[in-house]
Amino acid sequence: MDQSYVNWNGHHVKLTWLPNRMPNVALVTSVHGYCFLDEKIMLVKIDNRGFNMPGGHIEGNETPEQAFHREAYEEGYVKGEIKYLGTIEVNHSDNPLFDPNGIYPLIGYQLFYRMEITECLPFLRKNESLARIWVEPDQISYIIDDHPLTLKILETALKIK
Repeated sequence: MDQSYVNWNGHHVKLTWLPNRMPNVALVTSVHGYCFLDEKIMLVKIDNRGFNMPGGHIEGNETPEQAFHREAYEEGYVKGEIKYLGTIEVNHSDNPLFDPNGIYPLIGYQLFYRMEITECLPFLRKNESLARIWVEPDQISYIIDDHPLTLKILETALKIK
């Protein structure tokens, strides 16, 4: 079990990577994933967030899998086959700024997938993403500066084909 503390906009949050564990879907706050094409990883640049893997919130009655497919298409204009990798538990127990009446639960989950891209469409910039790049897996740590668990998730994704 890998853990890390992050400072997200002043919020002190504990993250725990739980490979192959599926939490209660009602507590899932977002879905994300590494998308592979020809052994390279697609990253997208989202306005005000820099480059990262595609992802976002579940909308309406979507399943987590449907949400990830939608996010990968909206942000990266790709489609493909996905495999579940695991979850990050997002724990606000040590966060003095946590709002119990806010939109996030005290303990929530972010799900992560690996996508094998089967269709790469023209990048249109119609949604929130500004750019799409293709990166060698060993270069991810130089581009994504989110939290150390990002690389643990990548390790898991590279083991699964």
